[in-house]
Amino acid sequence: MATLADDLQAWLSQSRQCIGNLALEPRLEHVGHVAQIGDGVATVTGLPEARLDELLIFYGGVHGLAVDLGEETIGCVLLGDTAGIAAGSIVHGTGGVARVPVGDALLGRVVDALGTPLDGGSSVAAENLAAVEQPAPAIVDRALVTRPLATGLLVVDAMIPLGRGQRELIIGDRGAGKTAIAVDAIINQRSTDVICVYAAIGQKTSSVAQVIEAVRRWGAPERCLFVIGEADAAPGLQWLTPYSACSMAEHFMARGRDVLLVIDDLTKHAAVYRQISLLLRRPATSSTFIRASSSVRQSSRPSAPAAR
Repeated sequence: MATLADDLQAWLSQSRQCIGNLALEPRLEHVGHVAQIGDGVATVTGLPEARLDELLIFYGGVHGLAVDLGEETIGCVLLGDTAGIAAGSIVHGTGGVARVPVGDALLGRVVDALGTPLDGGSSVAAENLAAVEQPAPAIVDRALVTRPLATGLLVVDAMIPLGRGQRELIIGDRGAGKTAIAVDAIINQRSTDVICVYAAIGQKTSSVAQVIEAVRRWGAPERCLFVIGEADAAPGLQWLTPYSACSMAEHFMARGRDVLLVIDDLTKHAAVYRQISLLLRRPATSSTFIRASSSVRQSSRPSAPAAR
């Protein structure tokens, strides 16, 4: 029977072998510290090389986005649970911007703004990673809207016909059926080749579940993608949801496929933006989603009915 001394000797031999095989080389790391944290945002010091929209890693692997660069501090939006993060915690700079997985592996899945599965399935085997923030094409590079997109609602298709590559805003009071119109348009694509992306911002879990169930029952879920930023999710994830959905949709568009992008809804996105801006002591007035919507290409780009 092996004794404790034998086990210790075997462990020492294995440790010496591991240390001998270790390649020692210099490595540069950007390290800062949390100065203040609360309500889904954090103030970081000690990262002078950080750039705007850089992805930062906090304690426990929680990601954050640098959205406000000051002379000595950085305002960050946290993209996860803040439990365990306190003043003085170490923050690592990645040198890269926020990216999300893209590709056919996402079809039929329910994910959050970072591409993390929410449907209980395995992690997404992405073809590639696409930056959340992408430049919009020049006006001269955009094609005309020439092909229709049928919503399945006779009144809408007859009076306000939609085209592939067109943006449309659905405005109405609470309970008027804005989400129902958008979901009907998704379900109506079951007999077409259009890929549908549904982005939910600040919606209740029960409401999101009803939308997903309706699409799976009546539509073509194998050509649908659900990007969810629920009401109980971190404010940063809710704020990032439409941008991530745009990047995921643009991946298919860049490969010549038509995409219907539904954003539900922009009013809650504006509220989340104001909340984050006030916490970071930034101006609370902004065009909220213009940055993402303008990045969607005009030529065969995803049509985006947005409920508000």
